[in-house]
Amino acid sequence: MKKTLLSLAIASLAAGQPVCATVEKIYNEPDSVYLFSYAHPKDEGRSGLKFAWSPDGDKWLSVSDGFAYLKCDFGRWGSEKRMIKPLLEKAEDGRWYCRWQLTPSGKVWGTSCSSDLLKWSPQQYVNAAEPVVPRLATARQIVLNKDTLNGYIQKVPYTDIEQLIRFAEHKKYRDIQNNERAEQDAVRFAGLMPVTATIKVDAGQVKPISEHLVGIFFEDINYAADGGLYAELIQNRDFEYSVKDGSREGWDNGYAWSVRQLEGASTVTIASENPLHENNPHYAVLQVKPGVTLQNDGFDGISLKKGERYDFSLFARLPENSKGGKILVRLLDQAGKEVAQSAVHVSSKEWKQQRTVLIANADVHAAVLSLEPKLTGTVHLDMISLFPQNTFKGRKNGLRADLAQTLADLHPRFVRFPGGCVAHGDGVDNIYDWKGSIGALEERKPLRNLWGYHQTRGLGYHEYFLFCEDMGAEPVPVVAAGVPCQNSGTCSHHSVGELGCGGQQGGIPMEEMPQYVQDVLDLIEYANGDAKKTVWGKKRAQAGHPRPFNLKYIGIGNEDLITDIFEERFTMIFNAVKEKYPEVTVIGTVGPFYEGSDYEEGWKFASKIGIPMVDEHYYNTPGWFINNQDFYDRYDRNKAKVYLGEYAAHLPGRPNNIETALAEALYLTSVERNADVVTMTSYAPLLAKEGHTQWNPDLIYFNNTEVKPTVGYYAQQMYGQNVGSEYIASSVTLDNTQDAVEKRIGVSVVRDGKTGDMIVKLVNLLPVAVNAQVELPSLEGMDTTAVKTVLAGKPTDKQTRPVSGTMEVSEKFGYELPAYSFTVIRINKNKNNNR
Repeated sequence: MKKTLLSLAIASLAAGQPVCATVEKIYNEPDSVYLFSYAHPKDEGRSGLKFAWSPDGDKWLSVSDGFAYLKCDFGRWGSEKRMIKPLLEKAEDGRWYCRWQLTPSGKVWGTSCSSDLLKWSPQQYVNAAEPVVPRLATARQIVLNKDTLNGYIQKVPYTDIEQLIRFAEHKKYRDIQNNERAEQDAVRFAGLMPVTATIKVDAGQVKPISEHLVGIFFEDINYAADGGLYAELIQNRDFEYSVKDGSREGWDNGYAWSVRQLEGASTVTIASENPLHENNPHYAVLQVKPGVTLQNDGFDGISLKKGERYDFSLFARLPENSKGGKILVRLLDQAGKEVAQSAVHVSSKEWKQQRTVLIANADVHAAVLSLEPKLTGTVHLDMISLFPQNTFKGRKNGLRADLAQTLADLHPRFVRFPGGCVAHGDGVDNIYDWKGSIGALEERKPLRNLWGYHQTRGLGYHEYFLFCEDMGAEPVPVVAAGVPCQNSGTCSHHSVGELGCGGQQGGIPMEEMPQYVQDVLDLIEYANGDAKKTVWGKKRAQAGHPRPFNLKYIGIGNEDLITDIFEERFTMIFNAVKEKYPEVTVIGTVGPFYEGSDYEEGWKFASKIGIPMVDEHYYNTPGWFINNQDFYDRYDRNKAKVYLGEYAAHLPGRPNNIETALAEALYLTSVERNADVVTMTSYAPLLAKEGHTQWNPDLIYFNNTEVKPTVGYYAQQMYGQNVGSEYIASSVTLDNTQDAVEKRIGVSVVRDGKTGDMIVKLVNLLPVAVNAQVELPSLEGMDTTAVKTVLAGKPTDKQTRPVSGTMEVSEKFGYELPAYSFTVIRINKNKNNNR
């Protein structure tokens, strides 16, 4: 019988002989072939760099069905990232160099290099009046699968083609794993019977968990601030909306305002001479006539509750030849019926603020504010505001109570703010300047929102700090690293030619960086500085908070491409903070994704300069979270700690349902296991207003009257309300060793050091129940009646809510994990125990 290679290998090993040291060619393969590199014209290169190969230069074969080995990072999200006319050659130094046009004009080029065509260096961007023509490659036009393509050819060893194919096939295999979905479970687990599991908790293997492991990330996206968490009810209160703010039709200084008079409605007259403040240059001019009113319909209407009190204020002045009098302030329902009335008196020739209180006599879903001047001549009006007195913690200029409380109910240990891409902005000129967000409201500088709308910044840095304090959460502000968002598409005033119009390839001019670095240091002083001895500490005290906010963390950068421009500016900021405030932990960034050239370069850079913590982001499929639970098991424990700052499970159509929530809960069991590396986590995005959503899924949806937490919210809440300070190792033994089964059962056991409670988290992402036998260490001093909270349902369920109850536990107890469920069993320390 002919021996197989496998049987020969076994025989050699048994005899103590080495297995064959070389592998000879089996097939009559060519030594060298032609490699053709191209980007497909049908999508203008959006799908990236592709290859074809030929043994003779005549008949061409696709490499892995058009797999993309390099994609362009330049430009705004999605379709604007194009690789036009890529020029690829293998240079004399043995490395591959790729250059491609970033714009149709060919004046701006992207570059990257690779030793193997698989891993590429971080991309750089340069101006080039003339394309650099490869010397070692030849321009060629070929026909591939009936498509006529233009590109470059050169000879390579056939082993290069094999390597390209193996790499692509591995990626495709991983994609199949990562795209596993619950809708396939009927086939994947056909005939699967309930699984039996033995869970043994080992009290001898304990390690500490970060006290800040579960927090929240607030970004002003989806109208999360104005019209959302920020309780102001008047839209465009300062008449500073602009057509530059976004794409909404009709946005201008008079947006959301109208002048009503007996014969109909007209637009608002806007002026800018001698404004209230230079940061607030526009105001309304109202010609007083009988029956004339100025009206505002708020953010999708003004929601009112019967019996509640609302603080009204405005700044007003009378020009020459005008006589003072009162302004009737009314709130009207949708039928025009009055539901609240008061008045303010205007008499000053200079800007002066007037205040009053209105009490609603009915519930109204979408009211209108109406101002009717009872004076003679003309009146100038600005900063017209209506605020519910019932804000979160009763704070003036505060937060919408129900929405803020929903966030507080997550029990976040920290809050990252004011955003990710919002923080470093759309171009250098749009970088979020924290100083423009503090002080008197009329002095704050409005800012165009990168997500396409207007930010009044009434919810500014001071309010963020207060919100953190009110929830007992650590503030984690994030500032730009001297470069704008990598997806910017707006030119800055510093731009020269096309290169300044892409975003990530530019940065704050170096001559301006010292002042920017000082701004970052001033932020820390504002948070922590002495109220009497420091400039910015005094400003904090003047804002009503003499006590320091005790800032311990600051983020520098967000999803940045790790270019030379970024590294130079980040290093300046990092070194300055480390020198002046060594007690503050700097959180760096390792690029836009969890893999790739920027991720690798980011980690290399972090290790080089000693960044103590880095921010990682990834939005992935439920299958990715299922199949990558060992992601942090592989991390070097001696390098930077990790803040998993943005993550979420995404399905087609972007629902937030049981499948996505359980995939996230399952992954978090592995994060708790690796809490010696991952010290902070936060889901993203957090909030979305119905009708104004740029991104799905989100954790909480809302409108003017309702807050609608998602299934994912409750999974996060179950973690936030059941955090631990110690992780206790456990082992899981199943009676079914199928890999797909094992990966869908997650266990994490922690102990709350403050209460002494033991908390058991159990996730089952299988379509069948899991009958678990849990073996705990000694329960001496613990209650045997535990609190059990279960979140369970069909994978597509969006309205499922957790159900709590009690159950009896012992050092060995049984529990059945329902199909598609997340269970938290909290075993309380006996309150009568004095130990």
